[in-house]
Amino acid sequence: MSQQENQNKPVNKKYKDTLFRMIFREKENLLELYNALNHTDYTDPEKIEITTLEDVIYVGMKNDVSFLLFCTMNLYEHQSTPNPNMPLRGFIYLARIYQNYIKQTDANIYGKTLIPLPVPKYVVFYNGNQAEADYQELCLSDAFLPTESSEEKPAVECRAVMLNINLGHNKELMEKCRALWEYAYFVNEVKENLKNGAPIESAVAEARKACIDKDILKEFLEKNSSEVEDVILEEFDREWYEKKVREESQRIGLEEGRKQGLKEGLKEGRKEGIKEGRKEGRKEGIQEGIKEGEQRVLQLCQKLLEDGRNEELIRIAEDEKLREELYREYGL
Repeated sequence: MSQQENQNKPVNKKYKDTLFRMIFREKENLLELYNALNHTDYTDPEKIEITTLEDVIYVGMKNDVSFLLFCTMNLYEHQSTPNPNMPLRGFIYLARIYQNYIKQTDANIYGKTLIPLPVPKYVVFYNGNQAEADYQELCLSDAFLPTESSEEKPAVECRAVMLNINLGHNKELMEKCRALWEYAYFVNEVKENLKNGAPIESAVAEARKACIDKDILKEFLEKNSSEVEDVILEEFDREWYEKKVREESQRIGLEEGRKQGLKEGLKEGRKEGIKEGRKEGRKEGIQEGIKEGEQRVLQLCQKLLEDGRNEELIRIAEDEKLREELYREYGL
């Protein structure tokens, strides 16, 4: 199979649940969250039809929760790091959901009758450490390259609403959804324990005990004690690991960018044939080279993470030859 074919093929992997998904896979909690977001008052959780694609990853994306409720198709995602590509990820995932919906309803997309479709709603729940606004809208069209006609509407669009659910943010939403507030409280307890110097295992255990004592997620934490500890450790370890990968990627990219940028800058400067041109060409070339170098190595790290090639991910920091081989392998 070619590299291109491999990239286009869905990859089946087993991922551990996130704490967010564990809590909101319960239909009662999911309905409470839906009502809080949409100012509705539905009471029957059994009306929810789960549409989450289990264990399917597309372009490195795993889905948290998606479900059909009356005339809306809902996609809920949890994020601990800001990601401007959420609309693209949501667009790809929603396409798969609607594909399944068409199959299940036995609809004829080639017929003359218009097929009624549920309205898509895509919400990203953010609780990372970087400061973010309570409410943001991210649009797929923001990523589109400029065209000659600025008024031309794109053929597709995907809008992601990103909500900051760190404790103290979106208070009205938290007041309407107890499960979401309790989730935010528990995560905040873990973070505060870590800030105070507790090891991750102790930070989780102390947060769990404190919340049970305060009747916060009590039944859930008592029932899922070991699993909660596992997923929290996994989440925080992954956040640390990905942070280190980004830092190392930037370092490698900076080094590669300097080399390529200096080369291109000097070339551009000579082409201008004047001292000022050489100076400006070098400066602009270095800046552009650094930017392109960082992006290139970040893409490589992401692909190695997706394919589980952790040993090579570590080695590329020091092995330039291996790095170049992997660039060619992935077509970067």
